[in-house]
Amino acid sequence: MLTLTDIRKSYDTSEGSVTVLDGVSLSLPPGGTVALTGESGSGKSTLLHLAAGLDAPDGGSVEVAGQPMGRTDAERARMRRETVGLVFQQFNLIPSLDVAANMAFQARLAGRFDPAWQAELAGALGLSALLHRYPEQLSGGQQQRVAIGRALAGRPALILADEPTGNLDEATGDQVMALMLRLVADTGAALLMVTHSPRLAAMLDRHAHLRAGRLA
Repeated sequence: MLTLTDIRKSYDTSEGSVTVLDGVSLSLPPGGTVALTGESGSGKSTLLHLAAGLDAPDGGSVEVAGQPMGRTDAERARMRRETVGLVFQQFNLIPSLDVAANMAFQARLAGRFDPAWQAELAGALGLSALLHRYPEQLSGGQQQRVAIGRALAGRPALILADEPTGNLDEATGDQVMALMLRLVADTGAALLMVTHSPRLAAMLDRHAHLRAGRLA
């Protein structure tokens, strides 16, 4: 479902070029889950952004669902819209939209909005009674569940999650994580998740560790 081959990425700084990823290869089958760990600055979020098409690698290739990631911003945006669901640590909900509209946002962009599936998701996520509330009226755990619902509403082939429970207390984070894993399994999506937590990483099928831009 996701194939990263010899990924290389550098950034220019005032002190010269800094290599963030140095030949990383990683594959994720349909329905598989992988936890990506590593020290701060090891390249975890950069790799996730490249997998999502939010940025382009300097070298190597990204394939999602058997298709190469586009070369232009527009091509990458189309693939991301059609095949990828994103869950961020900061939730990134749209303040002016209520829960129902936030959940439906990406599915509508992809032309795959399914009211019955959204209602099922809202029930599974404990959001059915909150659909007409706005993000500012929700707790952190509720906002994160909305973000997960948004990522899954379009039934994407691949879910990419960057520290999805990082802003939650441990108990709430465990509940949200377990729910996300169950919903991912139910939809058959693949999941690549960045986390600092060995405990959360152990909940996934596989564990990949980045060190100094390489898989250790």
